[in-house]
Amino acid sequence: MELLIVTGVSGAGKSLAVNALEDIGYFCIDNIPAGLMPRLLDFALQGETILDKVAVVVDIRGCRNTADVKNVLTSIDQRDIPYQILFLDASDDVLARRYKETRRIHPLCVQENYSMAEAIKAEREILYPLFERANFVIDTSLLSASQNKERICKLFLQQNQQAMVLTIMSFGFKYGLPKEADIVFDVRCLPNPFYIPDLKDKTGLDSEVVDYVMQFEQSQKLLQHISNLLEFSLPLYVQEGKSQLTIAIGCTGGKHRSITFARKIAEFCQTLGYIPVLYHRDEKRVF
Repeated sequence: MELLIVTGVSGAGKSLAVNALEDIGYFCIDNIPAGLMPRLLDFALQGETILDKVAVVVDIRGCRNTADVKNVLTSIDQRDIPYQILFLDASDDVLARRYKETRRIHPLCVQENYSMAEAIKAEREILYPLFERANFVIDTSLLSASQNKERICKLFLQQNQQAMVLTIMSFGFKYGLPKEADIVFDVRCLPNPFYIPDLKDKTGLDSEVVDYVMQFEQSQKLLQHISNLLEFSLPLYVQEGKSQLTIAIGCTGGKHRSITFARKIAEFCQTLGYIPVLYHRDEKRVF
């Protein structure tokens, strides 16, 4: 049985994640109380009822304290079931805004009479054992619902095809650094197509922008140095057993230089035998 624990802070998009996982063949179970986890695992492993791909949501609704979280992990470890943890996160201000927009109440605000800020802080502390052991962490602060679904679908479709899931993303520094990034390359040192009138409204998905960025010697040398580094280091991450590696390439707005380099790096990684998940976080933002 392939077991995936879906967790994370309230408001970060777990429900959307469950929908995405169902679409790619996972049997999903939401809102499991900590005490029922052993029975659920026993049922899933029984004779003819064995399920191939199971995703279980474990969050603050079923785990009221850190001890509950640790008990869930212990119950899985004792059964020697291989599993992975997907942790969905978002910044505190984004979580507060989402609750305000949807007019929902944080579970701990109801259970413990906390303020929103207190509830978010307490939830992070309770779920920390899951965050600490997470195989995959996705920060949904700046992702649309469709982008989040796309990331999850690509992530768990690709992981069955290679030893390490490699994600390559472009982003704009002006909108914030991706929290889930393991490696960050800053290409703001290169000439910026934004200041060329004919290129300003295009992106690194357009050949004109790619040609402009890559015509400079410094761009070609930087790409070569990055490629050399990745050719050396990626096998080391695989040897260490890392299940996911996220490489983020940033420029000012996330539309021109970063997309160009993300695409070039993804192409290079393919020549090394990887199947990178490529996405452009800020491609559709309006300056």
